[in-house]
Amino acid sequence: MRMALIAAFLGFFIFLEHGSLLCMARGNVHRYDFVLKETNFTRLCTTKSMLVVNGSWPGPVIRVHKGDTVFVTVHNNGTYGVTIHWHGVKQPRNPWPDGPENITQCPIPPGTSFTQEVSFSDEEGTLWWHAHSDWSRATVHGAIIIYPKPGTTYPFPIPYKEELIVLGEWYNGDVMANIQEALETGGDPNVSDAFAINGQPGDLYDCSNASTYRLLVDYGKTYLLRIVSAVMNEEIFFGIAKHNLTLVGMDGAYLKPIKTDYIMITPGQTMDVLVTADQSPSRYYIMGSPFADTTAPFDNTSTTAIFQYSGNYTPPSTPYSPSLPAYDDNDAVGNFTARLRSLASVQHPVSVPLKITERIFITVSVNQIYCANESCAGPDGNRLSASLNNISFVTPTIDILQAYYSQISGVYNGTFPNKPPYFFNFTGDVGNNTIYPSLGTKAKMIKYGSAVEIIFQGTNVGAAENHPMHLHGYSFYVVGMGNGNFDNNTSPKTYNLVNPPLVNTIGLPKNGWTTIRFVADNPGVWFMHCHLERHASWGMDTVLIVMDGPAKTNKMLGPPTYMPPCANS
Repeated sequence: MRMALIAAFLGFFIFLEHGSLLCMARGNVHRYDFVLKETNFTRLCTTKSMLVVNGSWPGPVIRVHKGDTVFVTVHNNGTYGVTIHWHGVKQPRNPWPDGPENITQCPIPPGTSFTQEVSFSDEEGTLWWHAHSDWSRATVHGAIIIYPKPGTTYPFPIPYKEELIVLGEWYNGDVMANIQEALETGGDPNVSDAFAINGQPGDLYDCSNASTYRLLVDYGKTYLLRIVSAVMNEEIFFGIAKHNLTLVGMDGAYLKPIKTDYIMITPGQTMDVLVTADQSPSRYYIMGSPFADTTAPFDNTSTTAIFQYSGNYTPPSTPYSPSLPAYDDNDAVGNFTARLRSLASVQHPVSVPLKITERIFITVSVNQIYCANESCAGPDGNRLSASLNNISFVTPTIDILQAYYSQISGVYNGTFPNKPPYFFNFTGDVGNNTIYPSLGTKAKMIKYGSAVEIIFQGTNVGAAENHPMHLHGYSFYVVGMGNGNFDNNTSPKTYNLVNPPLVNTIGLPKNGWTTIRFVADNPGVWFMHCHLERHASWGMDTVLIVMDGPAKTNKMLGPPTYMPPCANS
């Protein structure tokens, strides 16, 4: 009897030990409450009500260690349905909490709550969360900081302090009304009235001097800036006057350090940057200005914050300004992006797929939809549109994930093609080639375990420009990039298959191409779209459905007990 009790005790002890180890392996669990409600804000001499989380713009910061799990209960006290997306979080086997409206869930109705499980895996660095319903992400967004696992550290010297920089856009008008009017008329939506750093436009705008964000620093100290671009429709050049930046991370993964005097960050991207306060104590502008290589309207203003040294000195009448590239400097963008390399260390290895089993060629275009009697507000009296492989995505009223899981017919079809309807000189004089896209809710079906290569090809159809392409559920390796048309014979010879950057959002050059690779090992329904919000609204989207693998551990998980209801389900 005594021996049996000892054996039982030992078994219980081992169970506890294994349970503890399992908990340690899965990380800690955190809980947050996000209360969505309308709140008054004043910027640029204008006061308006806008939807935010917990009364702040930007919203609250989620802080975790690598491998942790977070449960966020979203309480929608607003006036319309909304969803929240955890940008860059892979959500292994669990697309249900991913968040894009009518792709993986329907909106959270006003007056209700929805708890989302955010499962962190190999991400480390800075990511972010944002609303994924129409244009509500302009005001509903915040940062996610993922620290190394306890007992490990950064692959660079520990900084003196860490500071968060969230780049955003301010609209004097209502952002939801802005896009709704544009979609009704077929014209371009209004551009923003200002950019912002941590919710403040900066003293180059009216009524903004007193509220300009200030980053207080000590001479000789090194700071880690966690930079998030929550900007809606413009890519941003960013720099600090007279200070060099060292880029060490991007999109929740580490990079080989890059010393630079500016970065270019697209909507959706995050970057981790070291800066040392090594100049004469004074005040220096932190500045963000647009990169816009397009004929489309854009916000051509600059936001500022102040990099302010502590101590006694006579400050200049105006802070020193950085010399950022011109708004249309394609070479500055190309030169910066070409330097990106994964860290590729023993602790942070790379695993680039070499034998491709699924190759997809996707043209990326801004298009038009014909309007009879020139009755719309777009070019030639038509309606502005956008497409991938000449298909303009139509968002369904029942979410695609539910339709896929429950085999509901008529919501989508799995016929998104591996190539465009026909090939032409994509970046030359395109004439009327594919100016009018087809409309459809088409998904690309991918077998579990496929080694996927996607070649994005920009086109000169409509208003060509740089497109930040984002894929949910995955990070991917950017193995190649170039100008002009992709060439099957010569372009692959330029690929970097040794240490390409691992990201979740990448800029497709204007009239150029970008090749990405990843292994389809995360079953589920995953949205892929341009992160310029007007292009996503016009249909520059599709869905990748990665099917289940043969083993239980590579099958998609079932839904939680409650999902927000769909109006037509």
